[in-house]
Amino acid sequence: EVQLVESGGGLVQAGGSLKLSCSSSGVTFDDVAIGWFLQAPGREREGIACVSSTEDATYYRDSVKGRFTIFSNNAKNTVYLQMNNLKREDTAVYYCGLSHFGCDDRALFGVWGQGTQVTVSS
Repeated sequence: EVQLVESGGGLVQAGGSLKLSCSSSGVTFDDVAIGWFLQAPGREREGIACVSSTEDATYYRDSVKGRFTIFSNNAKNTVYLQMNNLKREDTAVYYCGLSHFGCDDRALFGVWGQGTQVTVSS
């Protein structure tokens, strides 16, 4: 069974940085897409960044461009989200998901991690 585990969340001051990790088991990062999503209370889960080995491409939500970077360590089957210049509105639970069909559709992400809480204080 494919499993994903997020880590690296925590409490950080506005302007600070965090590095989230998404570790996988039961799958390699060949021909898969790994996306980072956030979910605030009462809100739908929304994509913020995605890396696709199938497409050889990365994608970012406009609000995080220039601040967040998604990258992978294929040898470790781990995808990271480096978050810089964090803002209060970045506060949410962050999830990673795996898709075998690219980054385009949230419904195609069939495996999710448990989430990691990111809290940004003002």
